[in-house]
Amino acid sequence: MKARISPHRFAGSVRVPASKSHTIRRLLIAALAEGVSEIDDPLDSLDARSCLAVCRGLGAEIEEYRAADARCPNPADSRGERLVRWRVRGIGGRPGRAGASGEALRLDVGNSGTTLYLALAAAALGKEPVEFTGDEQIRRRSAAPLLEALSGLGVRAESLNRNGCAPVLIRGPWKGGRVSLSCPTSQYLSAILLAAPLAPAGTITEIETPLLNEKPYVEMTLSYLKAQHISCDVAPDFSRFVIRGGAAYKPLNGPVPGDFSSAAFPACAAVVSGGDLILLGLDPGDTQGDKFFFDILSRMGCEIRWEKTAAFADPSDCPILQEWALHVSRRRPLKGGVFDLNAAPDLVPVAAVTAVYAGGDTALVNVAHARIKETDRIAVMAAELAKLGGRCTERPDGLIIHGRTDAGPPLKGGSVDGRGDHRVVMALAAGALGASGPVEIQSAESASVTYPGFLELLGAH
Repeated sequence: MKARISPHRFAGSVRVPASKSHTIRRLLIAALAEGVSEIDDPLDSLDARSCLAVCRGLGAEIEEYRAADARCPNPADSRGERLVRWRVRGIGGRPGRAGASGEALRLDVGNSGTTLYLALAAAALGKEPVEFTGDEQIRRRSAAPLLEALSGLGVRAESLNRNGCAPVLIRGPWKGGRVSLSCPTSQYLSAILLAAPLAPAGTITEIETPLLNEKPYVEMTLSYLKAQHISCDVAPDFSRFVIRGGAAYKPLNGPVPGDFSSAAFPACAAVVSGGDLILLGLDPGDTQGDKFFFDILSRMGCEIRWEKTAAFADPSDCPILQEWALHVSRRRPLKGGVFDLNAAPDLVPVAAVTAVYAGGDTALVNVAHARIKETDRIAVMAAELAKLGGRCTERPDGLIIHGRTDAGPPLKGGSVDGRGDHRVVMALAAGALGASGPVEIQSAESASVTYPGFLELLGAH
């Protein structure tokens, strides 16, 4: 699919979709819990639906509830109804099928790396063999460090192609032990942290982490363990974790927080096009690492302001609650800077696009792990921005963006390829709003992996 974006000013109010990171964690915990959970306002995207299918495959019963709720940011169906709730009957920590024949259960995670890594460890709690596969990108993303760690914990964990990538075969039981786990992605560690408490009583899982990127997302995982009253011994520098088995997850209920990762894209669109924007549905106290994007915008010279605002839920416009509103505006030229993205590698595409519009050079540093996402996002952004006149210099661990040198638009119209990477597509689409002419983006359909409706929000056709 191709999308064509014409330059224009982007402004107004946008309700941000639910966090993918929170949605997938909540769905997996609910699937592993004893009893029934109700997850309100989950993300309805391709990645979330991949996780939903995997949880059902592992034995959870999940009902969907839809309503004609205009405030819900999920896409509407033909009747104008949107996904507003999942009701999940969990499996009590023991994944598998009743009366399984011994043949491997085959599960497809689509494009969702988060689902793959977290579900690999969850499947190791059962005794039934489970084979995980995914799309072309997933089959190129290595899970070797996680598989090695699981093997050290007594689990059969092997890449069937012997390259660390899917398809991957998992079979418990989880026996525990001490392992060293290098984490270029935090999802390896989160996977073990979420599964280890459900190992048999008396099991002790000890993890040493000589490398840990994306620390805020481990903090998010630990917050879920804390909410479940599950103890985990954590070294102050996050270099060692000890988890004891024998716990059980209880049902969890309530709304899923908004996604700072998704919020970055409309914010970028407003900043590069000169519009004032209000973002709704975010929580300033959330641990999401991509919240850092708004610190970047502030340091570049934007006005970033939180305020409480009344929310309305019915035609009488009677205020029934308050929520946070994040105001984003730009009154002066953007300026470059140096930004360490180790904790938030998913920001590389949108930060690079924003930096093109700033004066001087901007350095995105300490983020080599951005090269092992859906694409090599460092190389891809340098190549695609060059097609529109952007100037970048690659570094092994980041990107130098050489920003605007005059008052004219720093990007020209043209054709680019999103490479099937949802964050690359959305970043290029946001940047197109400030270009000198229309921009055509190939593989634009991948935006629906995390943000269905984003291209339509920008007026793409």
